[in-house]
Amino acid sequence: MKKAAAFGLAAAVLAAGVLGINGGFGTIIADVQAEGGTAEEETAEDRASQIDTSVPVQAGSRVAAVSKNVNGEFWDLIRQGMEDAVEDINTAYGFEGDDVLTMTFEGPNDELKVEEQVNTLDAVIAENPTVLCLSASDMDSLQAQLESAAENGIPVIVFDSNISENQLVSAFRGTDNDYVGELAGERMIEALGGTGKIVVFSAQEKTESAQRRMSGFQKALEDSDIEIADIVYMDEVEDMETAMIETMEAYPDIDGVFCTNADTSDLYLGLEQEEEDAPLMIGVDATTKQQEAVKDGREYGIVSQDPYEIGYQTLLTAAQATDPEFENDGSVEKTVLLEPAWIDASNLDDPRYSNYIYE
Repeated sequence: MKKAAAFGLAAAVLAAGVLGINGGFGTIIADVQAEGGTAEEETAEDRASQIDTSVPVQAGSRVAAVSKNVNGEFWDLIRQGMEDAVEDINTAYGFEGDDVLTMTFEGPNDELKVEEQVNTLDAVIAENPTVLCLSASDMDSLQAQLESAAENGIPVIVFDSNISENQLVSAFRGTDNDYVGELAGERMIEALGGTGKIVVFSAQEKTESAQRRMSGFQKALEDSDIEIADIVYMDEVEDMETAMIETMEAYPDIDGVFCTNADTSDLYLGLEQEEEDAPLMIGVDATTKQQEAVKDGREYGIVSQDPYEIGYQTLLTAAQATDPEFENDGSVEKTVLLEPAWIDASNLDDPRYSNYIYE
Protein backbone atom coordinates (compact mmCIF):
# COMPACT_ATOMS: atom_id res chain seq x y z
CA MET A 1 0.00 0.00 0.00
CA LYS A 2 1.27 3.45 -0.90
CA LYS A 3 0.52 6.08 1.69
CA ALA A 4 -0.28 9.70 1.06
CA ALA A 5 2.62 12.13 1.11
CA ALA A 6 3.06 15.87 1.27
CA PHE A 7 4.88 17.61 -1.57
CA GLY A 8 6.92 20.61 -2.62
CA LEU A 9 10.68 20.35 -3.14
CA ALA A 10 11.22 24.06 -2.87
CA ALA A 11 10.14 24.68 0.70
CA ALA A 12 9.84 21.17 2.12
CA VAL A 13 6.84 22.43 4.07
CA LEU A 14 4.33 19.69 4.80
CA ALA A 15 0.79 20.14 3.55
CA ALA A 16 -0.78 19.43 6.94
CA GLY A 17 0.21 22.81 8.36
CA VAL A 18 2.97 24.57 10.29
CA LEU A 19 3.25 25.37 13.98
CA GLY A 20 6.36 27.53 13.86
CA ILE A 21 8.93 28.85 11.40
CA ASN A 22 12.28 30.55 11.88
CA GLY A 23 13.72 32.31 8.85
CA GLY A 24 16.39 30.84 6.59
CA PHE A 25 17.85 27.62 7.99
CA GLY A 26 15.48 27.62 10.95
CA THR A 27 13.02 25.06 12.23
CA ILE A 28 9.62 24.00 10.94
CA ILE A 29 7.34 21.83 13.04
CA ALA A 30 4.59 20.33 10.94
CA ASP A 31 1.30 19.90 12.77
CA VAL A 32 0.06 16.66 11.23
CA GLN A 33 -1.77 15.47 14.32
CA ALA A 34 -4.06 18.47 14.36
CA GLU A 35 -5.42 17.53 10.96
CA GLY A 36 -5.68 13.84 11.81
CA GLY A 37 -2.97 12.79 9.37
CA THR A 38 -3.12 12.38 5.59
CA ALA A 39 -5.06 9.21 5.02
CA GLU A 40 -5.93 9.42 1.34
CA GLU A 41 -3.90 7.15 -0.87
CA GLU A 42 -2.65 8.58 -4.12
CA THR A 43 -1.20 7.11 -7.27
CA ALA A 44 2.38 7.74 -8.28
CA GLU A 45 1.11 9.97 -11.10
CA ASP A 46 -0.93 12.03 -8.62
CA ARG A 47 2.02 12.48 -6.31
CA ALA A 48 4.49 13.29 -9.07
CA SER A 49 2.20 15.95 -10.50
CA GLN A 50 2.46 17.89 -7.24
CA ILE A 51 6.26 18.13 -7.23
CA ASP A 52 7.63 21.57 -8.09
CA THR A 53 9.93 20.87 -11.04
CA SER A 54 11.23 24.45 -11.10
CA VAL A 55 13.58 23.34 -8.31
CA PRO A 56 16.92 22.15 -9.78
CA VAL A 57 17.69 18.43 -9.45
CA GLN A 58 20.90 17.06 -10.91
CA ALA A 59 20.20 14.28 -13.43
CA GLY A 60 21.83 10.92 -12.78
CA SER A 61 22.34 11.60 -9.06
CA ARG A 62 22.93 8.77 -6.59
CA VAL A 63 21.49 9.01 -3.08
CA ALA A 64 22.87 6.63 -0.46
CA ALA A 65 20.75 6.10 2.65
CA VAL A 66 22.44 4.52 5.68
CA SER A 67 19.91 3.70 8.37
CA LYS A 68 20.59 2.78 11.99
CA ASN A 69 18.34 -0.23 11.39
CA VAL A 70 16.81 -1.89 8.34
CA ASN A 71 14.49 -4.31 10.13
CA GLY A 72 10.99 -3.70 11.44
CA GLU A 73 7.75 -2.08 10.36
CA PHE A 74 8.94 1.45 11.17
CA TRP A 75 12.04 1.14 8.99
CA ASP A 76 10.12 -0.63 6.22
CA LEU A 77 7.82 2.40 5.98
CA ILE A 78 10.74 4.84 5.99
CA ARG A 79 12.26 2.93 3.10
CA GLN A 80 8.92 2.80 1.26
CA GLY A 81 8.59 6.57 1.59
CA MET A 82 12.08 7.06 0.18
CA GLU A 83 11.51 4.68 -2.71
CA ASP A 84 8.19 6.30 -3.62
CA ALA A 85 9.85 9.74 -3.55
CA VAL A 86 12.54 8.52 -5.96
CA GLU A 87 9.86 7.15 -8.29
CA ASP A 88 7.87 10.38 -8.12
CA ILE A 89 10.90 12.62 -8.73
CA ASN A 90 11.92 10.61 -11.79
CA THR A 91 8.36 10.80 -13.12
CA ALA A 92 7.98 14.52 -12.42
CA TYR A 93 11.31 15.48 -14.01
CA GLY A 94 11.04 12.99 -16.86
CA PHE A 95 14.34 11.35 -15.95
CA GLU A 96 15.08 8.20 -17.99
CA GLY A 97 18.05 5.94 -18.63
CA ASP A 98 21.29 7.30 -17.21
CA ASP A 99 19.49 10.43 -15.99
CA VAL A 100 17.33 8.70 -13.38
CA LEU A 101 17.80 9.48 -9.70
CA THR A 102 18.78 6.29 -7.86
CA MET A 103 18.86 5.33 -4.21
CA THR A 104 20.40 2.62 -2.04
CA PHE A 105 19.20 1.80 1.47
CA GLU A 106 21.41 -0.15 3.84
CA GLY A 107 22.51 -0.48 7.44
CA PRO A 108 22.67 -2.97 10.32
CA ASN A 109 19.77 -5.25 11.24
CA ASP A 110 19.92 -3.99 14.84
CA GLU A 111 20.42 -0.38 15.90
CA LEU A 112 22.74 -1.49 18.70
CA LYS A 113 25.32 -2.46 16.05
CA VAL A 114 27.03 0.92 15.97
CA GLU A 115 30.34 -0.40 14.65
CA GLU A 116 28.60 -2.08 11.73
CA GLN A 117 26.94 1.21 10.81
CA VAL A 118 30.31 2.99 10.98
CA ASN A 119 31.83 0.41 8.62
CA THR A 120 28.88 0.72 6.23
CA LEU A 121 29.29 4.49 6.20
CA ASP A 122 32.99 4.19 5.38
CA ALA A 123 32.19 1.95 2.41
CA VAL A 124 29.33 4.15 1.18
CA ILE A 125 31.34 7.38 1.37
CA ALA A 126 34.20 5.70 -0.53
CA GLU A 127 31.73 5.18 -3.40
CA ASN A 128 31.20 8.98 -3.52
CA PRO A 129 27.40 9.27 -3.73
CA THR A 130 25.87 12.58 -4.73
CA VAL A 131 24.05 12.85 -1.38
CA LEU A 132 24.24 10.85 1.85
CA CYS A 133 21.15 10.28 4.01
CA LEU A 134 21.85 9.09 7.54
CA SER A 135 20.04 7.96 10.68
CA ALA A 136 22.61 7.83 13.48
CA SER A 137 22.82 4.91 15.91
CA ASP A 138 25.24 6.88 18.06
CA MET A 139 25.08 10.67 17.90
CA ASP A 140 28.76 11.01 18.87
CA SER A 141 30.48 8.20 16.92
CA LEU A 142 30.26 9.38 13.31
CA GLN A 143 32.41 12.52 13.38
CA ALA A 144 35.18 11.11 11.16
CA GLN A 145 32.70 9.83 8.57
CA LEU A 146 30.84 13.14 8.42
CA GLU A 147 34.10 15.05 8.06
CA SER A 148 35.06 12.71 5.22
CA ALA A 149 31.72 13.36 3.51
CA ALA A 150 32.27 17.11 3.84
CA GLU A 151 35.80 16.86 2.42
CA ASN A 152 34.40 15.02 -0.60
CA GLY A 153 31.60 17.53 -1.14
CA ILE A 154 28.82 15.10 -0.20
CA PRO A 155 25.83 16.83 1.44
CA VAL A 156 24.42 14.93 4.44
CA ILE A 157 20.68 14.79 5.12
CA VAL A 158 19.97 13.25 8.52
CA PHE A 159 16.66 11.53 9.20
CA ASP A 160 15.01 10.12 12.33
CA SER A 161 18.00 10.40 14.71
CA ASN A 162 20.34 13.39 14.53
CA ILE A 163 24.00 13.79 15.43
CA SER A 164 25.74 16.08 17.93
CA GLU A 165 27.85 17.94 15.33
CA ASN A 166 25.00 19.74 13.59
CA GLN A 167 27.28 21.97 11.50
CA LEU A 168 28.28 18.92 9.44
CA VAL A 169 24.63 18.30 8.47
CA SER A 170 22.87 20.03 5.58
CA ALA A 171 19.34 19.24 6.81
CA PHE A 172 17.34 17.10 9.25
CA ARG A 173 13.97 15.46 8.65
CA GLY A 174 12.30 13.61 11.50
CA THR A 175 9.80 13.62 14.34
CA ASP A 176 9.58 16.17 17.14
CA ASN A 177 10.97 13.71 19.69
CA ASP A 178 10.74 16.14 22.59
CA TYR A 179 7.01 16.19 21.99
CA VAL A 180 6.89 12.38 21.70
CA GLY A 181 8.10 12.27 25.30
CA GLU A 182 5.90 15.14 26.45
CA LEU A 183 2.78 13.59 24.95
CA ALA A 184 3.56 10.23 26.56
CA GLY A 185 4.06 11.97 29.90
CA GLU A 186 0.82 13.90 29.61
CA ARG A 187 -1.10 10.71 28.85
CA MET A 188 0.61 8.90 31.73
CA ILE A 189 -0.48 11.66 34.11
CA GLU A 190 -4.00 11.44 32.70
CA ALA A 191 -4.16 7.66 33.09
CA LEU A 192 -2.67 7.49 36.61
CA GLY A 193 -4.41 10.54 37.97
CA GLY A 194 -1.13 12.38 38.44
CA THR A 195 0.36 10.03 41.02
CA GLY A 196 2.17 6.68 41.12
CA LYS A 197 5.45 4.93 40.42
CA ILE A 198 6.64 3.95 36.94
CA VAL A 199 9.63 2.51 35.07
CA VAL A 200 10.94 3.40 31.62
CA PHE A 201 12.40 0.97 29.08
CA SER A 202 14.33 2.98 26.51
CA ALA A 203 16.20 2.60 23.26
CA GLN A 204 19.95 3.17 23.53
CA GLU A 205 20.90 6.29 25.45
CA LYS A 206 23.45 7.40 22.84
CA THR A 207 20.81 8.14 20.19
CA GLU A 208 19.58 11.70 19.90
CA SER A 209 15.96 10.62 19.47
CA ALA A 210 15.98 8.59 22.71
CA GLN A 211 17.56 11.43 24.65
CA ARG A 212 14.97 13.91 23.45
CA ARG A 213 12.08 11.57 24.24
CA MET A 214 13.33 11.03 27.78
CA SER A 215 13.86 14.76 28.24
CA GLY A 216 10.33 15.54 27.07
CA PHE A 217 8.84 12.76 29.20
CA GLN A 218 10.60 13.89 32.37
CA LYS A 219 9.65 17.51 31.70
CA ALA A 220 5.98 16.54 31.41
CA LEU A 221 6.08 14.74 34.77
CA GLU A 222 7.76 17.58 36.69
CA ASP A 223 4.56 19.01 38.17
CA SER A 224 2.99 15.63 38.93
CA ASP A 225 3.44 13.17 41.79
CA ILE A 226 4.58 10.41 39.45
CA GLU A 227 7.97 8.94 40.38
CA ILE A 228 10.27 7.29 37.82
CA ALA A 229 11.65 4.36 39.82
CA ASP A 230 14.09 3.22 37.12
CA ILE A 231 15.19 3.90 33.54
CA VAL A 232 16.67 0.95 31.64
CA TYR A 233 18.52 1.66 28.36
CA MET A 234 19.09 -1.06 25.77
CA ASP A 235 22.77 -0.20 25.34
CA GLU A 236 23.46 -0.43 29.08
CA VAL A 237 22.38 -4.06 29.60
CA GLU A 238 23.52 -7.34 28.06
CA ASP A 239 20.00 -8.55 27.29
CA MET A 240 17.03 -6.19 27.33
CA GLU A 241 14.39 -8.87 27.84
CA THR A 242 16.21 -10.21 30.89
CA ALA A 243 16.66 -6.66 32.19
CA MET A 244 12.93 -6.02 31.78
CA ILE A 245 12.04 -9.15 33.75
CA GLU A 246 14.49 -8.26 36.53
CA THR A 247 13.18 -4.70 36.69
CA MET A 248 9.57 -5.83 36.93
CA GLU A 249 10.53 -8.22 39.74
CA ALA A 250 12.42 -5.45 41.54
CA TYR A 251 9.38 -3.13 41.40
CA PRO A 252 6.33 -5.37 41.74
CA ASP A 253 4.14 -2.46 42.80
CA ILE A 254 4.71 -0.11 39.85
CA ASP A 255 1.71 1.58 38.31
CA GLY A 256 2.98 2.33 34.82
CA VAL A 257 5.52 1.51 32.11
CA PHE A 258 6.74 3.77 29.30
CA CYS A 259 8.57 2.15 26.37
CA THR A 260 10.31 4.72 24.17
CA ASN A 261 10.38 3.00 20.77
CA ALA A 262 8.97 0.13 18.73
CA ASP A 263 11.62 -2.40 19.78
CA THR A 264 11.24 -1.87 23.52
CA SER A 265 7.44 -1.71 23.24
CA ASP A 266 7.16 -4.98 21.32
CA LEU A 267 9.70 -6.67 23.59
CA TYR A 268 7.82 -5.63 26.73
CA LEU A 269 4.53 -6.88 25.31
CA GLY A 270 6.17 -10.27 24.81
CA LEU A 271 6.83 -10.72 28.54
CA GLU A 272 4.65 -13.17 30.44
CA GLN A 273 2.52 -11.20 32.88
CA GLU A 274 -0.73 -11.69 34.74
CA GLU A 275 -3.07 -9.32 32.93
CA GLU A 276 -4.94 -8.28 36.04
CA ASP A 277 -1.67 -7.30 37.76
CA ALA A 278 0.06 -5.71 34.76
CA PRO A 279 0.87 -2.00 35.09
CA LEU A 280 -0.54 0.52 32.64
CA MET A 281 1.61 0.71 29.51
CA ILE A 282 2.29 3.50 27.02
CA GLY A 283 4.45 2.73 24.00
CA VAL A 284 5.87 4.45 20.92
CA ASP A 285 5.24 3.57 17.24
CA ALA A 286 2.02 1.75 16.36
CA THR A 287 3.41 -1.64 15.35
CA THR A 288 1.13 -4.57 14.63
CA LYS A 289 1.83 -6.02 18.09
CA GLN A 290 0.99 -2.74 19.82
CA GLN A 291 -2.20 -2.33 17.82
CA GLU A 292 -3.36 -5.71 19.11
CA ALA A 293 -2.37 -4.75 22.66
CA VAL A 294 -4.46 -1.57 22.46
CA LYS A 295 -7.43 -3.53 21.15
CA ASP A 296 -7.31 -6.09 23.97
CA GLY A 297 -6.61 -3.52 26.67
CA ARG A 298 -3.00 -4.45 27.51
CA GLU A 299 -1.73 -1.08 26.29
CA TYR A 300 -3.29 2.27 27.20
CA GLY A 301 -2.10 3.98 24.04
CA ILE A 302 0.72 4.74 21.65
CA VAL A 303 2.59 7.88 20.65
CA SER A 304 3.15 7.14 16.98
CA GLN A 305 5.29 8.65 14.22
CA ASP A 306 4.70 8.90 10.47
CA PRO A 307 7.73 7.00 9.11
CA TYR A 308 6.51 7.05 5.51
CA GLU A 309 6.45 10.85 5.55
CA ILE A 310 9.88 11.00 7.18
CA GLY A 311 11.29 8.88 4.35
CA TYR A 312 9.48 10.79 1.64
CA GLN A 313 10.54 14.22 2.92
CA THR A 314 14.12 13.03 3.40
CA LEU A 315 14.40 12.03 -0.25
CA LEU A 316 12.76 15.22 -1.49
CA THR A 317 15.39 17.15 0.44
CA ALA A 318 18.17 14.87 -0.80
CA ALA A 319 17.06 15.46 -4.39
CA GLN A 320 17.23 19.20 -3.82
CA ALA A 321 20.69 18.77 -2.28
CA THR A 322 21.98 17.42 -5.60
CA ASP A 323 22.02 21.02 -6.82
CA PRO A 324 25.44 22.62 -6.14
CA GLU A 325 23.65 25.80 -4.94
CA PHE A 326 21.64 23.88 -2.33
CA GLU A 327 23.54 25.21 0.70
CA ASN A 328 23.07 28.78 -0.52
CA ASP A 329 19.32 28.43 -1.05
CA GLY A 330 17.71 30.37 1.79
CA SER A 331 14.31 28.82 1.07
CA VAL A 332 15.47 25.43 2.35
CA GLU A 333 14.74 24.84 6.02
CA LYS A 334 17.51 23.01 7.81
CA THR A 335 15.20 21.27 10.26
CA VAL A 336 11.70 19.91 9.61
CA LEU A 337 9.99 18.18 12.52
CA LEU A 338 6.83 16.12 12.11
CA GLU A 339 4.42 16.06 15.01
CA PRO A 340 3.49 12.62 16.38
CA ALA A 341 -0.06 11.38 16.94
CA TRP A 342 -1.70 9.79 19.97
CA ILE A 343 -3.26 6.43 19.06
CA ASP A 344 -5.65 4.57 21.37
CA ALA A 345 -8.83 2.51 21.12
CA SER A 346 -10.84 5.58 20.10
CA ASN A 347 -8.96 6.27 16.86
CA LEU A 348 -7.03 3.08 16.07
CA ASP A 349 -9.36 2.27 13.16
CA ASP A 350 -9.88 5.88 12.08
CA PRO A 351 -8.65 6.21 8.45
CA ARG A 352 -7.50 9.77 9.16
CA TYR A 353 -4.67 8.28 11.25
CA SER A 354 -3.66 5.56 8.80
CA ASN A 355 -0.17 7.05 8.25
CA TYR A 356 0.54 6.42 11.95
CA ILE A 357 -0.58 2.78 11.86
CA TYR A 358 2.16 0.38 10.77
CA GLU A 359 1.77 -2.75 8.67
